[in-house]
Amino acid sequence: MTQDSGELDSLVRKRIRALRVAQGWSLEELATRAKVSQSTLSRIENGQRRLALDQLVTLARALDTSLDQLVETAADDVITSPVIDGSHGLMRWPIKAEPGMTVVRQRMTNPPPDNPSRMRAHQGREWLVVLSGTAILLLGNRRLRIETNQAAEFPTMLPHAIGAEGGPCEILGIFDRDARRGHQRTDDVLDNGRPCP
Repeated sequence: MTQDSGELDSLVRKRIRALRVAQGWSLEELATRAKVSQSTLSRIENGQRRLALDQLVTLARALDTSLDQLVETAADDVITSPVIDGSHGLMRWPIKAEPGMTVVRQRMTNPPPDNPSRMRAHQGREWLVVLSGTAILLLGNRRLRIETNQAAEFPTMLPHAIGAEGGPCEILGIFDRDARRGHQRTDDVLDNGRPCP
């Protein structure tokens, strides 16, 4: 990469400095960690020295980031519209930074299922926050009450189900790849008193 590569060059230099400052490190501290001279690091940050690939790799490691993240450009599609699943009352947003992760928003009206056989277990991890109302999370043998603005995080290998208590509730859930796959297999029961969002 050379200085005349324009915007990306400038962006990478700003990121190096911003990451260093965010860690609370002086030029000397980062230079020591990256095994480069302090003057070299200063010239890299100030645009007075060419950005060499080997130095970028070393700096990325020293800053505890990846080369990809250091040189990543801003995507044009910063704003994402949801995919709406009207049949299940869901809105879904894929998370680009973590392929396979999904954010789901759902309004629930019925309580969780009475029958433990309707609880599901599958690989993965889920996180949810109650946006309004009160939700009941059945998790293994536990019955947990989650109020507005409270969150829950749990491994989905535990049998689980969720529903509303005392009226409608709205939840926002984040699923890793495995949890999302587990729910795609059970989408046929994804309505009220369902296994989970």
